[in-house]
Amino acid sequence: MPTPLPALPTRLPDVEVVAAARGGPVAVVTRTAAGESAPSIGPGGADLTAEWIDSVGLTGQTGEVHLGPVGAVARWVVGVGDGLPAAWRTAGAALTRAVNDRLAADSDAGRRVERTLQLRLPDGAGTAEVAELVRGLRLGGYQFTAATAAPKPRLRTIRVVAPRPEELAELAAAAERATVLAEATSLTRDLANAPSNIKDPAWLAAMATRAAAGLPGVRAAVHDERWLAAHGFGGTLAVGSGSARPPRLIELRWQPPVPAAVHLVLIGKGITFDTGGISIKHADGMHLMRTDMAGGAAVIAALVAIARLGLGVRATALVACAENHVSGSAYRPGDVVRHYGGRTTEVTNTDAEGRMVLADAMAYATERLDPDLMIDVATLTGGMKVALGLRIGGLFATDEDLAARIRAAGDLAGERWWRMPLTDDLDSLAAELADAVRSDVADVRQCPPGPGSITAALFLREFTGGLPWAHLDIAGPARADKTYEDIAPGATGFAARTLVELAASYAPNEKKAVQG
Repeated sequence: MPTPLPALPTRLPDVEVVAAARGGPVAVVTRTAAGESAPSIGPGGADLTAEWIDSVGLTGQTGEVHLGPVGAVARWVVGVGDGLPAAWRTAGAALTRAVNDRLAADSDAGRRVERTLQLRLPDGAGTAEVAELVRGLRLGGYQFTAATAAPKPRLRTIRVVAPRPEELAELAAAAERATVLAEATSLTRDLANAPSNIKDPAWLAAMATRAAAGLPGVRAAVHDERWLAAHGFGGTLAVGSGSARPPRLIELRWQPPVPAAVHLVLIGKGITFDTGGISIKHADGMHLMRTDMAGGAAVIAALVAIARLGLGVRATALVACAENHVSGSAYRPGDVVRHYGGRTTEVTNTDAEGRMVLADAMAYATERLDPDLMIDVATLTGGMKVALGLRIGGLFATDEDLAARIRAAGDLAGERWWRMPLTDDLDSLAAELADAVRSDVADVRQCPPGPGSITAALFLREFTGGLPWAHLDIAGPARADKTYEDIAPGATGFAARTLVELAASYAPNEKKAVQG
């Protein structure tokens, strides 16, 4: 039976930096001005009259987009506010969306459709601004739909015109790197948005293998349920036991051409659908559980981007995949499960399945992969949405340097993280929470009492082998219900760019060439 999915990966508009415009509609940039002054308008906007500016109420605020007046050089005018780099990403996304809306209207009205756009950069737009602009222009064109209606015409090519020829090479390199990061975000969204009647553990493994295919230095392995049973992945097998679609472990390895000093292991939760199991979820919102593998998707996309950028750091991505379903063979509250490496867990809530599969993968990483540090990414706890809302990820870390690097990587990536407490201080609360992880009938218990997001992190810490480790809980920002910045409703792709920037922070000399 043909799949209802759109062609993957989603096609994003191509963006290139050029020395001069080559024909086609022109977009110009405007900034806000201090006081009562009119907004500052960049190259290409000389014939935008004061009357037109007043008629549209042009302010230059971030993301403001207007059609230019008839006969003017500027077909589009887009605002970047105060001109800080992050504003350029929002502006780029808003411009692409506005142009796509206009293309659809032109097509419906039988007017000529022009799928190419030229954007004139003003003086002072450097590599940081161009990188953010390119991400926004590309991700603003993201759309995932399985509708049968003929697709509306959309932008195919955006040419960003450098202000001076001598800056072309540097700006083009920044745009090329930003393209890889945008595609990592888009791939994460594609994998998380795919409906779970198609997306089972085997499908996700096949997509990961396909994404990594042909990249020099990358090896992919997919371990099936027989391999998992033979190697003692009891947590993953328990979670997947209620489904007719068996679990998988995805393993992607990147080895740079020159031996690297650091081996970074990225571990993602890959629950391709989560009913909650016997501890079943409420029906409201369960349809969103197709995105419960957003952490695994981010890890896959980040590994691919790390390889494409040729970063001088060794990296391994592990994604433990299972479907948490309800049946007569599903695992139960009260079960005792043996993880990879032998540690046992008392199950108290089958809807806390993410930590069960992560524990297996983390134990496997510490015993078999010899990592220098380890990061797991998961839509793990509803408590994070309560604590931080829907746009900030929770960061738990055992290592101060690692925590600082992740915060800095997030700043570069345009993804916000908030450090949550995970302490070994010998105060009474820390001791009480750490002791709560212990079980009377097993080594640890799955859902200790106390603050749920913190105790979930404390449970996972038991499987780190004492390595520097960070846990990224993306339950809030992994999904969006409305458009903002470069985000469309659905899966956001959150964390993929942070992971790439984190890896880059360990690379001695980041390679500028992009592969694949």
